[in-house]
Amino acid sequence: MRRGGLLGSGGVVVAGVLVLGVALGCGGGSSGGSAPVTAGTSVPESSGATTSAPWDAQSPPARPRESYPVSRAPATIPAVREHTAARGPGWRPAEDKARVVVRDKGLADEGRLLAGELRLKYAGEDRPRQGDVELALSEGDGQGPESYTLTVKDRRVRITAPAEAGVFYGTRTLKQEVKGGRTAPEGTVRDRPAKPRRGLMLDIARKHFDAAWIEDRIRELGDLKFNQLGLHFSDDQAFRVASDSHPEIVSSDHLTKDQVRRILKLAASRHITVVPEIDSPGHLGAVIRQHPSLQLRDARGVATPGAVDIANPAAAEIVDDLLKEYAELFPGRHWHLGADEYRALTVEDPETSYPRLAAAARERYGPDGRVRDLATGWLNDRAETVRPHGKKPQAWNDGFFPGGQAQAADDIEVAYWTGKEIGARDPVEYLKDGRDLINYNDEYLYYVLGQPNDFRYPTGQRIYESWTPLVLRGTRPVSAEYDDQILGGSFAVWCDLAGSQTQEQVAQGIRMPLAATAQKLWDPRKPALTWNDFVKLAGTVH
Repeated sequence: MRRGGLLGSGGVVVAGVLVLGVALGCGGGSSGGSAPVTAGTSVPESSGATTSAPWDAQSPPARPRESYPVSRAPATIPAVREHTAARGPGWRPAEDKARVVVRDKGLADEGRLLAGELRLKYAGEDRPRQGDVELALSEGDGQGPESYTLTVKDRRVRITAPAEAGVFYGTRTLKQEVKGGRTAPEGTVRDRPAKPRRGLMLDIARKHFDAAWIEDRIRELGDLKFNQLGLHFSDDQAFRVASDSHPEIVSSDHLTKDQVRRILKLAASRHITVVPEIDSPGHLGAVIRQHPSLQLRDARGVATPGAVDIANPAAAEIVDDLLKEYAELFPGRHWHLGADEYRALTVEDPETSYPRLAAAARERYGPDGRVRDLATGWLNDRAETVRPHGKKPQAWNDGFFPGGQAQAADDIEVAYWTGKEIGARDPVEYLKDGRDLINYNDEYLYYVLGQPNDFRYPTGQRIYESWTPLVLRGTRPVSAEYDDQILGGSFAVWCDLAGSQTQEQVAQGIRMPLAATAQKLWDPRKPALTWNDFVKLAGTVH
């Protein structure tokens, strides 16, 4: 395939093939404009070489547009969905003259951030001039609030989007395009994500990560166009966020509320929603240590690790206290209720093993009530606690049970992570029920410190080459007919053996898996680059 040269006035990359526009003339009669827009897949340069002629603000007037080669698609992670090629010098930041200007006051944060990153002057609301980057909101794009258009033309850059998030993603693309002294290619990028949920979940309960480390991950996530950060901050080992309602449960190493507020502020500036998780009724060992009367015990009186007695109203009361308190701290719309691995439901005969729970289930749901019904009632009650605070609840898939006298509320989203639980159901069963799912497939997306229980550290290459959001369980995808119900996915760091890696080792270990996950959540098509070229590109732009 020939790239560049004098093949026409413009072109668009389509599924790895450069399709050029038809020239309307030759020599000085050529229009030199862009080709018509056609959906396509970008083909980034693995070497990070300059993608079009460099521009120096001190250089003489540009050559005639016809003398420039047709631009190549920008090299970014994730790759842009569509690039319309054109002839021209492209754009590079010139510190002495170039500015960032905005058309809307609401884009000031995006403008200041980009100006600081590219060492340009932020000029606020001003008319753009040669060398400038202009940020603007535009209606009628029709591609959703996270879509954007980035145009490089006449030595200027213009980024427009229906909403601020889209403009921000356009600035991330531009930042990567010029990283390492490269040139943003002439032409127009039209880009949008395939999935609305693109996340990283951090288990900060089992292992304390300091605030600065979490903030670094937020910056990394923002540059990769992720939009969610999950914080699992309560588990058997520790409770990691300061509490006013129950300070006695908080571990010595924890985040203060001021630190959390700074994390939230930084996340908001990157258009990232922080999703908190207080897992219950299991994984509450840190709470139980200070409130032993809440401990679940079996028929022999033996304590069940991490599990509260859901027949005890005091257990619901303390969990609701915490949910209400943190609902005020975390402003995002989404809330993770956990609900996984409740030990009373990991035995063959819960009613015999836990007669107190069985009796409570019959009292609430009638003679056919079972322990699983009581657990479902617990989940629904916790969802009812967070809804008045404007929260959309979600829970792990092994907290949902088929049949029975109680069913999980329809609005509770399924965080699908495994099919290893007793009575495991195929993910298609949840989809057929009409539920929305978020993909946490533990086969690909679980980074479990110490690799216990047959877990292996996931590789970016495996995610990049064989995982898609349709692969919810194991390695086989579900039917594409369910694509709209799969809202996205999340890479997850779990710290089962917390001392196995340092913070720095975790950051390095998840770097390429995160990049691969970002690519697969942004663009549903097969990546154009080989894995080795993707790694080289990551070394250039990420």
